[in-house]
Amino acid sequence: MSTTARPADALRADDTTRREPASPGLKKVGGVAGWIDDRTGAAKGVGYLMKKVFPDHWSFMLGEIAMYSMIVCMLTGVFLTLWFDPTQGEVVYEGSYVPLQGVEMSRAYASTLDISFDVKGGLLIRQIHHWSALLFIVALSVHMLRVFFTGAFRKPREINWVIGCLLSMLALIEGFAGYSLPDDLLSGTGLRAAQGFMLSAPVIGSYLSYALFGGGFPGEDIIPRLYSLHILLLPGILIALFTAHIVLVAVQKHTQYPGPGRTNDNVVGFPVMPVYAAKAGGFFFIVFGGIALISSLVQINAVWVHGPYMPNATTAGAQPDWYMLFPDGALRLLPGWLEHTTFGFTWAWPVIIGSLLVIPLFYAGMIAYPFIEAWVTGDQREHHLLDRPRNRPVRTGLGVAAFTLWAVLTFASSNDIMAIKFDLSINDITNALRVLTFVGPLIAFWATRRICLSLQRHDRETVLHGRESGMIVRGPDGDFHEVHEPLDPYERWTLVQHEAHEPLQLEADEVDENGVARKGGAKRKLRARLSEFYYGGAVHPVTPAELEAAHHDGHEHEAIESANRADESEVDPVRSVGAERH
Repeated sequence: MSTTARPADALRADDTTRREPASPGLKKVGGVAGWIDDRTGAAKGVGYLMKKVFPDHWSFMLGEIAMYSMIVCMLTGVFLTLWFDPTQGEVVYEGSYVPLQGVEMSRAYASTLDISFDVKGGLLIRQIHHWSALLFIVALSVHMLRVFFTGAFRKPREINWVIGCLLSMLALIEGFAGYSLPDDLLSGTGLRAAQGFMLSAPVIGSYLSYALFGGGFPGEDIIPRLYSLHILLLPGILIALFTAHIVLVAVQKHTQYPGPGRTNDNVVGFPVMPVYAAKAGGFFFIVFGGIALISSLVQINAVWVHGPYMPNATTAGAQPDWYMLFPDGALRLLPGWLEHTTFGFTWAWPVIIGSLLVIPLFYAGMIAYPFIEAWVTGDQREHHLLDRPRNRPVRTGLGVAAFTLWAVLTFASSNDIMAIKFDLSINDITNALRVLTFVGPLIAFWATRRICLSLQRHDRETVLHGRESGMIVRGPDGDFHEVHEPLDPYERWTLVQHEAHEPLQLEADEVDENGVARKGGAKRKLRARLSEFYYGGAVHPVTPAELEAAHHDGHEHEAIESANRADESEVDPVRSVGAERH
């Protein structure tokens, strides 16, 4: 028997473990933190944030890419403001770019050339600014697609979804204002088009254009006013909305993908400190490095190629940045016969719809969707587990249909270029795209819904019969069959965890006990039809009874499925909306 000697200062049982004294540096940090906490009470909030758990999945990094690219864009924008001159006073260029020496141009364009050729690192910063702006809109758009298709917009995150939609729409306006500032021929052509769009607004169009441009086009006020919008007003609103978005993410429980051990009541992941903070910090430098690499190797917005803006000139094949292509495509597809004159006033509906209404209508539909879905389905619960897109066929189909419409309009903005490059008739291309505008989303919805239902059925078969092993065995009766490997419980859980939803039911009796017709009957019928459309034909997940029957005898689960279908067919087709599902 061996004994371990105890030090003399720890012989008594009630002695506490001796701690090493804190270093002077740590004491200073603690003192400063204590001084701040005494005056702000921030320790509780900071402690909450440091302990907040974030799931570890690559798709959640899309929002971080948007945030980091916006930070890079704003930092480079501060650098550019030091040399950019947002005025339209005329000067004669005497800078380093020889082809334009001696050419009369605006101070805005001349300062852009100076930043590109005479300021050390100016061209790189300009390109980083432009590429980070594009990446911000790309990442934000893809992040919103992820949120939509996984159902992360549901209660309690409707406000965050609305904030995201407003962020996306303001990002388009901010981008347009930004690439209009250099006052080159390409950006001036875009401003001329924007002024025409304003003029098409009924009654107020000419007043709106005169107020913004400070008179007739081009005027001398539009660049300074766009500059104020671009560096002050719109960034301030974007920062405020982004801050509100981050605060709501921190206050609310984070969403997570379904899996074993993950429920609506917990979050499986890593706390902010130290794991998530280290990952986020490293990822910021990865994003910044990627933007810098692209900006160093790929030229963008070479304003010196186009020359200064002149009202009597335009650029052949001029197009805006990619995120503004879909309203341009709508302008090209809308037929001219929509324009008409009433009491001496011309209603330019092709321009009004394409330029003034397409963007607001797109974002209005996006903002309204979470509330429409909640009303149709009657689902008022909180959701912290995300959906697999295949398990919501109608929502996924609607999203793909909207994306298809956006893609058709985007391609339509290049109908002239396609006609030139492929030697085709521009009229034939335009007419084909007009048909696709209506037919394409319908086909996309139908195909996507069918694919989702097929994937659901495949999940059922995989859960019931296991995975194909490729091993063929011969039975005692001489027949051959393939051996299926059963799924492990963790993989099977992901395939069966979703709920089996049923459409809302209408009340069979549309009158009360006094024979008076119930109020809102038409509204209830509409809601029932929409609910049937949303949930009708859904493939339900495998139940424990079906799984046990399949494992016991490969065909017993079919009898259970048939019985379930028979029970469903016996339900009266007139169903009840009065009782909510939840």
